[in-house]
Amino acid sequence: MSDNVFKQTIPVLKTARLTLRPISLNDLEAMFNYASSENVARFVTWEPHKSFDDTKEFIELILNGYKQGKHLLWGIEYEQKLIGTIDFVSMNDLHKFAEIGYVLSEEYWNQGITTEAAKKLIDYGFNELKLTRIQARCFEENIGSQKVMEKSGMLYEGLLRKSMFVKGHHQNVKMYAIIDNDYFTKIEPW
Repeated sequence: MSDNVFKQTIPVLKTARLTLRPISLNDLEAMFNYASSENVARFVTWEPHKSFDDTKEFIELILNGYKQGKHLLWGIEYEQKLIGTIDFVSMNDLHKFAEIGYVLSEEYWNQGITTEAAKKLIDYGFNELKLTRIQARCFEENIGSQKVMEKSGMLYEGLLRKSMFVKGHHQNVKMYAIIDNDYFTKIEPW
């Protein structure tokens, strides 16, 4: 998106159970707790964090991205505890689309939390950023992420065969998306 989209203050977004907010160095321990998990890192492009230094380096990267207007990343806070992140990992101003990425602590899987956060980000993307398309991708075997995308209103668009080289081999990636027409004509309440 254009610089002015990124340079806005990252707004705090609320749902029934969650607060989506900018992360800070105060989140170091909570983030390390989930980012160091082999199971959490299994379906993402990064390796599990080995030390607090790995997590601190990531947080500092995001904080610098906030200052430079390069990141729209929110911490997912549940019961006053950081349990994951969700963000627009990429955006395109010309074509008015963005891609969502997310990660969640394993102890909170299968509780609808990521879906709730994704729906809020989709709502923000269409209503505030005036996007036309919001997409998300996951490795073919990541059933949990596929369910999040489907429950968030995204439609399956296809399999991108061997489209990413991650952790030593090529991965098949599933593509899902929702467009503004789908979102604004949805019958179920958002």
